Amino acid sequence: MKIIYVFIFFLVVAACNRGPYSNTNKQYKKQAREFAKIIEQAPLSDSLTNIGDWVGTTNFNLRKPNFVIIHHTAQNSCAQTYKTFTTTSTEVSAHYVICRDGTVTHMLNDYLRAWHAGAGKWGNLSDINSSSIGIELDNNGNEPFSGAQINSLLLLLDNLKRAYNIPTTNFIGHADIAPTRKVDPSRFFPWKQLADKGFGSWYGDTTSININTGISNVDALRIIGYDIRDTMAAIRSFRLHYMQDSSTVIDEPAKKILFSLYSKLR
Repeated sequence: MKIIYVFIFFLVVAACNRGPYSNTNKQYKKQAREFAKIIEQAPLSDSLTNIGDWVGTTNFNLRKPNFVIIHHTAQNSCAQTYKTFTTTSTEVSAHYVICRDGTVTHMLNDYLRAWHAGAGKWGNLSDINSSSIGIELDNNGNEPFSGAQINSLLLLLDNLKRAYNIPTTNFIGHADIAPTRKVDPSRFFPWKQLADKGFGSWYGDTTSININTGISNVDALRIIGYDIRDTMAAIRSFRLHYMQDSSTVIDEPAKKILFSLYSKLR
């Protein structure tokens, strides 16, 4: 009888340790194993069949992310976001979620491709998902970000920048890469605070900035990285990032900021 009680005790403990995401964690592991099988193929089954023999090189490693894209979840809790990112039909995900209390949840291996950016463009890069890490901040888009949340974000960004040697200018927002569709991480996001720590571009004193360079506003936006196919949307995203408003006008203050940033790239 004592053995039965011990057995029941361990079953209860095991059930408690499973957690609410045990099934989706199993699905994650299964899918990762399937990808591992594809990597091991020599040659890949979907490669051209007339390219000669397979000779496996010994000089390779995993591809590393080169961008970090910051989002807000547009939801009201981390629990909502976890449900969204573990429901197959939503077809959205991110590498990290940072809750309002500063808790960081890692949802996907950094070397794997998350579905966080969607259709977007930055400079000449049009497949953002394949070269970036997506970070979602638990925020509905209409509220300031908590201090604990930003502190955790800064620590995470520092780790990612060091681990993958990500350039300072490659920390950007979802609205920057998808100006016609997105506004996250919203006008409340402290981009200057991040830039002061080395994560993202910012402008300096604009008092003596020369705005008569012969370069148009639109070309300056393009050189910085914005997709200018919809000029008004590009301007709005630029102002959202650097001026924390949603205007679509390049007035003199905006132009000075724009050309301050442009001058750093010449």
